[in-house]
Amino acid sequence: MNPLIAELRRLLGERHVLSAAEDMASYCTDWRGRYSGSALCVALPGTTAEVAAVVRACVGAGVAGVPMVPQGGNTGLCGGATPVCGEVLVSLRRMNRIRTIDADNNSITVEAGCTLQAVQEAAATADRLFPLSLAAEGSATLGGNLSTNAGGVQVLRYGNARDLTLGLEVVLADGRIWDGLRALRKDNTGYDLKHLFIGAEGTLGLITAATLKLFPLPRTHATAWVAVPGPAAAVRLLGRLRDAAGDNVTAFEIVGRAALDLVLRHIPGARDPLAGKPAWQVLIELSGARGELAAVLEQVLQQATGDGLVADAVVAASEAQTKALWALRENVSEAQKIEGVSIKHDIAVPVSCIAEFIARADAALLAAFPEVRIVCFGHIGDGNLHYNQSRPNTQSNAEFIARTGAVNRLVHDLVHQLGGSISAEHGLGQLKREEVLRYKSATEMDLMRAVKQALDPRGLMNPGKLL
Repeated sequence: MNPLIAELRRLLGERHVLSAAEDMASYCTDWRGRYSGSALCVALPGTTAEVAAVVRACVGAGVAGVPMVPQGGNTGLCGGATPVCGEVLVSLRRMNRIRTIDADNNSITVEAGCTLQAVQEAAATADRLFPLSLAAEGSATLGGNLSTNAGGVQVLRYGNARDLTLGLEVVLADGRIWDGLRALRKDNTGYDLKHLFIGAEGTLGLITAATLKLFPLPRTHATAWVAVPGPAAAVRLLGRLRDAAGDNVTAFEIVGRAALDLVLRHIPGARDPLAGKPAWQVLIELSGARGELAAVLEQVLQQATGDGLVADAVVAASEAQTKALWALRENVSEAQKIEGVSIKHDIAVPVSCIAEFIARADAALLAAFPEVRIVCFGHIGDGNLHYNQSRPNTQSNAEFIARTGAVNRLVHDLVHQLGGSISAEHGLGQLKREEVLRYKSATEMDLMRAVKQALDPRGLMNPGKLL
């Protein structure tokens, strides 16, 4: 037996170190099935001390040490949590405890292996809201959410994972434990180190726990599915809603026709909320403590209809209707996975540039690749679009996927021209680690490499990802 595997089994127990290929298979392929690799073994530590022991064992193995790949729920979309060749995969799924809830301080401390849904439910027991919400929340874990600075559907009101984090506990690349689990809103005592690890995709250290912000649990919701003439009208409607309801605008999601059609085709029980098959629709949610939000929403929609910004709308009249509308939006990625391979873009541009981006990118792609199917949906409220392309025919689509580089160039060059980002919330992983070099300055890349060298000088933390 490999001596490192034997040492890890001594540290964690026999059943918490997997080395058989069939036992490791689900850990070694990403959610989309795009990236597959091989691991020396899968280690499943149950405490922060055990994570630190695993890291020290890997650092001390052989002459150069053995690289490590941290993994949570394995729901990433860029291959950031997939091993490449022979690393020790460190799964944090066993670290799933809620450590403390402080309702008076509006904070919760949880371990990295907690699913996002478990954190939300724990907050609710204290009559509080943890607002980070995304389609994979039942299986995505907090550590993974933090490693990519996840956004989700409520960024508009509450911010990204980075904005929701007060403190971190991290196992560093040499096996030391940094306890930064401070539940403070103000702490001006030097560099704010937690921000180095949030969004770093496990390349600087392993996040083992976090202290997060909580908010009052909303007492009322108002949800609507609205047909709009196009993205420009959607942006104008968003402005009107924020003028009328302020921070009560919790989510504002756009769904193109092609995206909705995939959900209707592949997700059982999905139904089109509106007649006429509108080309563009938005999903709106207001939430807060006031009871008149439904009236505010309906008034804004009525006025917008008169002004030509809204073509049709349905306002949810029950919790069941609200869930059905949200299911249409949240199942787009699952429907795309069922449909087949596509070229995916997770981009961000200023909200004011959304309509221009869609119009220009659509035109460029259709001119270069006739019969391309463009699936566009996402968080228009914060400028983050999931902008994906494929062809309906299997053989034609295979040929199209082979042109990924050319497609990326059209999309990403336009994003850069508009002052945007080629990765809004999914990270870089393996997928965009080279692509990003075209758009970040040499100075910025030098700074990132300097941080990596300072915290992981031997390059053992998730090698081949992000940088």
